[in-house]
Amino acid sequence: MTSGRGGGHVRVKTARNRSAQSTRWLARQLNDPYVKRAKAEGYRSRAAYKLIEIDEKTGILKGVRAVVDLGIAPGGWAQVVRRKVPAAAIAGIDLLPVDPIEGVSILQMDFMADDAPALLMEALGGRAPDLVMSDMAANTVGHPQTDHLRTLALAEAAAEFAIEVLAPGGSFVAKVFQGGTDRDLLVRLKQAFATVKHVKPPSSRKGSPELFVVAQGRK
Repeated sequence: MTSGRGGGHVRVKTARNRSAQSTRWLARQLNDPYVKRAKAEGYRSRAAYKLIEIDEKTGILKGVRAVVDLGIAPGGWAQVVRRKVPAAAIAGIDLLPVDPIEGVSILQMDFMADDAPALLMEALGGRAPDLVMSDMAANTVGHPQTDHLRTLALAEAAAEFAIEVLAPGGSFVAKVFQGGTDRDLLVRLKQAFATVKHVKPPSSRKGSPELFVVAQGRK
């Protein structure tokens, strides 16, 4: 690995046991200003800035008292909520292990498991959340349409959960992929929320197909 003087662009030499793809990923990480900023500011991932920017555009975190974080790993979104709304109760769930976050209840299990919704509500002390947020994405297979549909299925499941448990006036935010196949999801959300929009935060990588659907004002 080499770098220019004065902290400039970092070039990564291709190691014998490292693929060209992993070399490109490593170089992108090393030169990503959001990765550097996250490390400096104590966030676990650059994804924290996506929620910060979504909130700046929509005010989705204003006044929240109870939050469900679907796909919480590694914890960047929960950290943002803790910093912006310290008194809010937060319950998160992920298949992956997540290091503890003060003030956050974390379940390591599949959100699609039958008992997951009830356990999440129990972790919130039975109170109805006023924000359900989902950064869940299916493992990609390299086929864009398939990847989109798999992640869309998670977003749809998250939306049904949100519609069922949110307090009146509550909000929902979830990751989707560009591709135009989320029409049914948008129709469902527009039936249940006062406003529904797509947001592409600046910290979302330029070449990434990800978008976030933001639904506010649970009817």
